[in-house]
Amino acid sequence: MKKWWMGLVILIILGYGAAQYKPKVDPAQVSVEDFQAQDKVPRENGLSIRITQDQIYKGNLLLVNKDHPVPPEAEASGAVNLSKHLELVNGFVLLDNSIRLSPNLAQTFSTMIEAAKLDGVNRFMISSGYRDEKEQSALYKKMGPDYAMPAGYSEHNLGLSLDIGSTRGKMEHAAEGKWLQDNAWKYGFIVRYPEDKTAITGIRNEPWHFRYVGLPHSAIMEEKAFVLEEYLDFLKVQKSIKTTIDDQVYEVFYYPVSHNTTVHVPAKGRYEISGNNIDGVIVTVEEIPEEGNE
Repeated sequence: MKKWWMGLVILIILGYGAAQYKPKVDPAQVSVEDFQAQDKVPRENGLSIRITQDQIYKGNLLLVNKDHPVPPEAEASGAVNLSKHLELVNGFVLLDNSIRLSPNLAQTFSTMIEAAKLDGVNRFMISSGYRDEKEQSALYKKMGPDYAMPAGYSEHNLGLSLDIGSTRGKMEHAAEGKWLQDNAWKYGFIVRYPEDKTAITGIRNEPWHFRYVGLPHSAIMEEKAFVLEEYLDFLKVQKSIKTTIDDQVYEVFYYPVSHNTTVHVPAKGRYEISGNNIDGVIVTVEEIPEEGNE
């Protein structure tokens, strides 16, 4: 009886999350031309948030590569074995019974491929998700440095990446791969290691490896043809940017954090704070339209 009630609670929570999520982004309504350098989030009607140095190592925008390992604070302890949580497996199959993802990431992925299904693309498979350091070490030993990263330096240890396959064939040729190349950014995902950015990422082309960064970041990266390294450098130079996606206005601010510092966020509305795993935090503000201007 207890298991039945637990399952019902999980389904209710997931249903609420899906209702809150805004999956539809019209490419024609994406504008990332309105970049405006500013010093800070306006203080008026705002709140002051104290940022400690550990915030640098938390969030969806953490850079993980050969120079920046996964911080201990970012270990994906919330990842679950999907074969034991079939309520999270919606519209896709698993390569094997070892695949782990956080429930939130699994739900976001399901929302994305539900849209693909409407376009007649529906043969998705997850071949890898979260890996702990022991699993990554074994993979590195088996595959070597040309095909795997050492333990602690792989995005799979971060818990925000997944390898997506197709039951029809290789992703570079399958309809599933082509659909994701064109549409994944609308749902907060990026192709982490594109073919023309190997010199920057240090990783060969992996058309199956997708990383979640969230909106508006994925839309800006798509428009500017940035990989994550380039995007984070861009934010550090610009300090702040403003972008409109499907009529929703976002402002993104970069703050260096060498000691504990204070940032300003709106008293009303949504905002997120993510570290970059290097030297600062990114504050993302979703503006609320004024009454009468909606």
